[in-house]
Amino acid sequence: MTNSILDIEEADCILIIGSNTFEQHPLIARRIIKAKENGTKVIVIDPRYTHTAKQADKYLQLVPGSNTAMLNGIMHVIIKENLIDEEFIKNRTKNYEELKKTVEKYTPEYVSKITHVPAEDIEEVARMYASANAASLLYCMGITQFIHGVNNVKSCCNLAMITGNMGRPGTGVNPLRGQNNVQGACDMGALPNVYPGYQNVTATQEKFQEAWKTDLDPNPGFAIPDMLDEAGKKIKCLYVMGENPMVSDPDLNHVKHALGDLDLLIVQDLFLTETAQIADVVLPGVSWAEKDGTFSNTERRVQRVHKAVEPLEGAMVDWEIVKLIGEKMGHPELFEFNTPEEVFNEITSVTPQYAGMTYDRLGVDGLHWPCKTPEDPGTPILHKEKFLTADGLGVMFPIEYGDPAELPDAEYPMILTTGRVIFHYHTGTMTRRSKHLDEELSEGFIEIHPEDAKEMGIKDKQSVKATTRRGEVVVKARITPNIKRGVVFMPFHFAEAAANTLTNPAQDPNCKIPEYKVCAVKIEKA
Repeated sequence: MTNSILDIEEADCILIIGSNTFEQHPLIARRIIKAKENGTKVIVIDPRYTHTAKQADKYLQLVPGSNTAMLNGIMHVIIKENLIDEEFIKNRTKNYEELKKTVEKYTPEYVSKITHVPAEDIEEVARMYASANAASLLYCMGITQFIHGVNNVKSCCNLAMITGNMGRPGTGVNPLRGQNNVQGACDMGALPNVYPGYQNVTATQEKFQEAWKTDLDPNPGFAIPDMLDEAGKKIKCLYVMGENPMVSDPDLNHVKHALGDLDLLIVQDLFLTETAQIADVVLPGVSWAEKDGTFSNTERRVQRVHKAVEPLEGAMVDWEIVKLIGEKMGHPELFEFNTPEEVFNEITSVTPQYAGMTYDRLGVDGLHWPCKTPEDPGTPILHKEKFLTADGLGVMFPIEYGDPAELPDAEYPMILTTGRVIFHYHTGTMTRRSKHLDEELSEGFIEIHPEDAKEMGIKDKQSVKATTRRGEVVVKARITPNIKRGVVFMPFHFAEAAANTLTNPAQDPNCKIPEYKVCAVKIEKA
C-alpha cells in the first residue's frame, strides 16, 4: 500500500476494484464504514454483487477480465472533461501524453461493449473519483490474477496519477494482501529475481556474497509455475513451507503429476495438508501464537509478534528448522543465529528499507518501511514529495486492453471466476478445522445466475458438474442474482470440490501469476 490503513478514513472517495474487502479484509472494511459515516462516497467494481458491493454508493458489474478497459474508460472521461490534476502531472510524472493518446479510443460506449457496463455509469464513476479532494484506490486479486495482472496494476497507478491522488492522506494505490505476512515474505526476498529489499539478484550479487560469505548464482530463480513445469527435470527436490499447492495452484491435475515426478518432496506445515499427505518428509512447524519474530503487513508496517503458548511436543519454530537443515548441509557459519532478534538484526543489515529498525524501536505499534536510519520515524505514506524512482517522477504506462487467455466458446460457454468466502481462509488448512466456521459453511458451491440456471434446468442446491479443458468437479449449485449472467463463481477452499482443478495455469509473463479469475467452463446437471 502506498498509504496507511488508518488514512483510508480521510478519503472523500474510495474506489474498490477486484476486492471483496468486507469479507476478506474486515478490519480494513471497518475503516471504509467509518469513512462512509463521514460522507465518503464508495465505488465498487466487481463481477459479483458482494457484501462489499452492497455498501457502495455506485456499483459497476463488469465482465471478468475487462479491468484494463474499464480503467482506461474512466481515464478517458477524466481527460476529456479536464478533470485531471495538471500541476501534479506536470511536476510529478512523465509519459502523460502517451497515456492520453492510448486512452483516447476508450470511449464509454466502446468500453461498455467490452465490460457490459452502461456508458453512463462509467462516466458517473469517473466524475465521482476525479472530483474528490482525496480519492483512495483499493484493489486485491481481482486485479492481479490475470495474464494482464501487471498491466491492470499499472492502469490503477495511471488513474491515481492523472488525478493527483498520490502522496497525501486519503489517496494512493493500495493493494490488499491476500494472506498475513505476504508483504513480509516479499520484503525478505521470497521472489525468484530479488534478494531482501527487492534488490536485483544480478545487480547486487557481490553485496550478498560478501554479507553471507558464500557464492551465489547471479541468475534469477524459478517462479512457482516454472518450478512445477520443471519438476522431475531441472527441479529434483521441492521444499514447501506453509503452502498447500495441491489446493491453491491452478490445474491441480498438473500439480499432482509434477509433485509426483520429484525425487524428494518436503513439506513444513502446521497440519497434514493435502500437499503434506503426498510428501516424502513432513516437518512440523508452529503457528504464529507459538513463536517470536516480526510480521510485515499490507500497509508495510513491521510489527513484533510474541509467543503466547509453547509449541506442542515435537513441533519447532520455522527458523530453527531451517537453521538445523543448513547446519546439517555443512554450512553452520551461515546460520549463526540463536534468537529471532539476531535474525532480524541480520535482515536490517542487508535491507535498506529496514535499516533503521530494531526490536526496541518496533515497540508495540511497529514501523512502516522505508525506515532507513535510527532517527527515521518510518513512512506511513509513500511518494509525498517525489516518487521512489531514479529521477523522482512517477511513470505512466500506456496500457492497451487484452483479452483473457481463455474465452467462452460453443463447447465451454460460460466464464468461471474464483475467490474466497468470509468463513474460510485460503485452502482451509486452519479454518476448516474450526468447528464453528465449518458449521457456517462445510462444503463448496458454485454460484449461478437464476436466468442461466433456468435455461439449464438447474435448481438451487442441486449437484452440477463443472467442466473445463483441465478437469471436472461436481459441486452444489447456489442460485443467486448476485453473480453476473454468463459467469459462475466458485470458492477455492474445498479440496473435495477443488475449484483449482478447473482453473487455467496461463500466467502473466512479467510476474508469473496464474489467471485464476477467468476461464471457460461448461455447467451441466451431475
